[in-house]
Amino acid sequence: MPTTHHAPAGTRPVVPVRSPVPRAVLPAVLSTVLGLSAVALLAWPARESLFDGVAGGTARSPLAGFVGLVADKGLLLLVAITACLALYAWLRDRSRFALLAAAGVGTLGAYSVSEVVKLVVTEERPCRVVDAATVLACPAPGDWSWPSNHSTIAGALAVACVLVAPRLWSAVVPLALAVAGARVAAGVHYVHDVASGLALGVLVTCLVGLGVHAVVQRVMRRSTSHRSPGARRTTGR
Repeated sequence: MPTTHHAPAGTRPVVPVRSPVPRAVLPAVLSTVLGLSAVALLAWPARESLFDGVAGGTARSPLAGFVGLVADKGLLLLVAITACLALYAWLRDRSRFALLAAAGVGTLGAYSVSEVVKLVVTEERPCRVVDAATVLACPAPGDWSWPSNHSTIAGALAVACVLVAPRLWSAVVPLALAVAGARVAAGVHYVHDVASGLALGVLVTCLVGLGVHAVVQRVMRRSTSHRSPGARRTTGR
């Protein structure tokens, strides 16, 4: 006669915790960071000629006004998309909202790192180095160039949205690239500034966001497992 084994009272089988992030996202993030880093390295030796060609050509084109608008205000659209995603996740899927909140911590971390790097490197803005017409006015002295803050935040917000809702990549990734490219075309950054900023935003937000989320989930699981069987029965768990 077969023997039936019963689990001790008050214990539960261990259920593997699935990652909220699809497996394909992380390799894509790593490839993106490596690609952007390669662009920054390749653009560095020709930074001034690239800037002169792109910014000078844009200033003389009919698209100058539109490029200036994207460079100056385009980031707000990414912020709006992220805010709408946060509201949707809060109402429909709190686990996704928690991941987005953790990615928000990563976004703040990426911006902080970019500010520190600016103060250490103190690279002058290209509009102060290269004699070329620009769409936007040159920022004040002491507002350094590398890496681009706008691009860092754009990359951070884009990867935050992709981590939570991968299907949004077709909207947020082109928008982040457009904001970064417009910063060059409008005359306030070199190409390597924006490529480095995007890479920084993507990398730091992904690492910090996933790390914070993992720690919070681990603490919550541990606190739940330490509750008494009587407390679990009382709460219906």
